[in-house]
Order: sequence, then structure tokens, then C-alpha cells
Amino acid sequence: MAETRDFLRQIEAIAEKRGSFRPEAYLFVLEALERAMNAGEQRGHVSGEELLAHIKELGRDRYGVMATDVFAAWGVHGTLDFGRIVFHMVSGGILSKRDEDSLRDFIDKYDFRQVFEDEYFLRSEA
Repeated sequence: MAETRDFLRQIEAIAEKRGSFRPEAYLFVLEALERAMNAGEQRGHVSGEELLAHIKELGRDRYGVMATDVFAAWGVHGTLDFGRIVFHMVSGGILSKRDEDSLRDFIDKYDFRQVFEDEYFLRSEA
């Protein structure tokens, strides 16, 4: 229990220090990362592209058409922001990265409105 509180304090400290994103965004990324690691055949490195695919899936599952608004409330407006969150946690010692990992891996991979809103309405009309 104390470890969980300490971990949450560490996330809150990173969020406060960076001042860009709410702690919920960091926790959401960690949950998507855990999903990505469990989905793979072996636990280990997850690429930015893989993580973003799981963020999309988790966003759809949890928030549906409201995902864009929820993310915006957290300060997240595009896939690059999720990359920034990842690298904030790398800098904070929560995550690690490989030499080939880059913030560029997260630039404009998908549009939130398209994948959470437009595609939602297209699926519901079918």
C-alpha cells in the first residue's frame, strides 16, 4: 500500500514539475503500456507505435466517443503528447528507453477526432 502511494506521489510530482498534463494521463499511459506488454508474446520493450495502438484501444474501450474530450481535459491533444508523457516518465526514472526510441515515434500517428469520434459513428451506423 505504501509503495502504491509512493508511486502515485512520484507520478504527481512529474506531472506538477512538467505542468503540461494531469496525473491521470500518466497513469493511463502506464495502463496502456501494461496492456501492450501483456499482449506481446514476451514482456519487454514496446515501441511507440505499439503503445499508441494500445492507447487507442484503451481509449475506445474506456471512454468511447468521449475519449478526445477526456484526453483534452488531461492536456493531451495529439499522439505527440502521449510521447511527451512517456519521455517525462523516462526522465523521472519510471520508464526506460532504448537508444532507438525517439519522440519522433509519436508524431501525428492518428487524429483523435477521427479514431474516437468519426470511426465510432461509422461503426454504430453499420
